[in-house]
Amino acid sequence: MSGDHDLATVLASLRPSSADAGLVGADAQRCARALDVDGVAAAVLTDGGPSEVVWCSDDVSARLEEAQFTLGQGPGLEAGVSCAPVLVPDLSRVPGGRWPVLLPEIAALGVGAVFCIPLAVGGACLGTLTLQRTAPGPLSDAATTDAWLVADALTAVLLEGGPQRDAFAAAEEGTGFFHAVVHRASGMVSVQAGVPVAQALLRLRAHAFRHGRPVAEAAGDVVARRLSFRDDENGPDTTAGEGTEGS
Repeated sequence: MSGDHDLATVLASLRPSSADAGLVGADAQRCARALDVDGVAAAVLTDGGPSEVVWCSDDVSARLEEAQFTLGQGPGLEAGVSCAPVLVPDLSRVPGGRWPVLLPEIAALGVGAVFCIPLAVGGACLGTLTLQRTAPGPLSDAATTDAWLVADALTAVLLEGGPQRDAFAAAEEGTGFFHAVVHRASGMVSVQAGVPVAQALLRLRAHAFRHGRPVAEAAGDVVARRLSFRDDENGPDTTAGEGTEGS
């Protein structure tokens, strides 16, 4: 069967990668086809909590990860915290209070079902594998088994030779990761506003959401000193383009 062949090829080719596209080698779109979903994304968790996308098959999956990162809620975050799978076969049936801000964003992306599997070693969660599909409905038993195989393989890749540690180092250096700028900006906001880094990240997310911007874009303005959160309790008084002094 072509699906079995695709999965075998994906599993055989998963490896650490230094390419700009992310940490993990292999064809993510081929993986999505093998699992009978419309998209897949893998993310690793940093010590501070936010995830770094290291493998992604399509724009919708990338935007789903970005929305969860920006809003600080969603199935991927729940899977990361609980270190347990979060399987949502029909997003239209999710109570509005569970992810009140994220659900409209997911609907706008046209995602009908999402399945998040932790990349775990014992009780420690290293990251998540997220599958998304336009049509609602559960994964088949075979696809569920195969998804766990992919998750286990990804976990092994992250641990092999310490690439997870190298990934985090790369993020600190600002190379190879889309969200590295967010970590740097959170530190700057923490100093500017006199709050812990975790709270600084929440303020950055809130600002991005209010202005309809990706959090990484707002973070870029902070790093470039076009945006400052200094002496402000709820967010920046300045706007992009107004110069501010350093952190």
